[in-house]
Amino acid sequence: MSVSRRKFLGWLSAAGAGALVGPTAHAAGNKHFTGYPDSLGVLHDVTRCIGCRRCEQACNQVNELPAPERPFDDLTVLENRRRTDAKSYTVVNRFDLADAEPPAFVKKQCNHCLEPACASACFVKAFKKLPSGAVSYDADLCVGCRYCMIACPFNIPAYEYDSALSPRVMKCTLCQPRIEKGQLPGCVESCPKEALTFGKRDDLLRVARERIRKYPQRYKDHIYGEHEMGGTNWLYLSGAPFAEIGMREDLGVKPAPELTSGALAAVPIVVGLWPVLLTGIYAISKRKDRIAETEKAEAVAAARVEAQEALEARVEQERTKAVKNQEMAIQREVKKALEDAAKEAAETDASAKEDQ
Repeated sequence: MSVSRRKFLGWLSAAGAGALVGPTAHAAGNKHFTGYPDSLGVLHDVTRCIGCRRCEQACNQVNELPAPERPFDDLTVLENRRRTDAKSYTVVNRFDLADAEPPAFVKKQCNHCLEPACASACFVKAFKKLPSGAVSYDADLCVGCRYCMIACPFNIPAYEYDSALSPRVMKCTLCQPRIEKGQLPGCVESCPKEALTFGKRDDLLRVARERIRKYPQRYKDHIYGEHEMGGTNWLYLSGAPFAEIGMREDLGVKPAPELTSGALAAVPIVVGLWPVLLTGIYAISKRKDRIAETEKAEAVAAARVEAQEALEARVEQERTKAVKNQEMAIQREVKKALEDAAKEAAETDASAKEDQ
């Protein structure tokens, strides 16, 4: 169901008023969520990735995204560090490592946190954590505040700035529609080196631990995403330190809601007033629009009167000029007639004199 922004802000206003008069106001994100059992995820083994960009191409096709400026088989794009944007849900970056080791290729996309910072920051609940493991987004609820972009520690959500009428926040969906059909995510299905493994998160953790145990020289003894920010459904294995392949190691293990709930709960009045503030801003904006329209109409009316007066003055000027020209023409004709009559009379007198 499509909801107009006007109607939505009206709902928010009512919700804000209820928060003001009610006995208690609870901030969003003040409830600890431990995750869904049997949720799905992906394990990205960086040591197996060859940077072919097949995952990027599959993601583009599955999600019907616009074609990139440079084709997917152009690997020179790996020379520059890239991030996801509104037209690219996933990107692969190359990292040149020290000690003459071969470069590492790392796929970047939404990590689908167990307790998402984007969902914690979203006061209209446009972001939700699904039992499947994916973090979903509802564009019909989104008001475009972009708090999710600020909150995300992985710098993932992107905004459609070039869409003036209905911009959305764009990010990886974990191919939720395909998962519901029993299919693999597009990137996982297209990977030629099995650098991406899809399955239950608990099973992926067991697979990752077994690889570390079996090949301790190949891997760092750490599964990125197992505990970072409370854990994610996208997990990483690497042979290089994660800091050297663009992964943040300063996030800690506390989930985003646990970090923000205290501050939000301490100022419930702000949460209650926020919808009212939005409604007030909207009303002021509409009032300015009405004033502008009135001023525009008055200016148009004044311009029409001025143009009409100028037209009438020009017509009068042309009429006066025409009368004057007509009078001058008559005077010329009278003068010419008099001259012709005088000339004829002179010729008659001369002829009479000759006859005598």
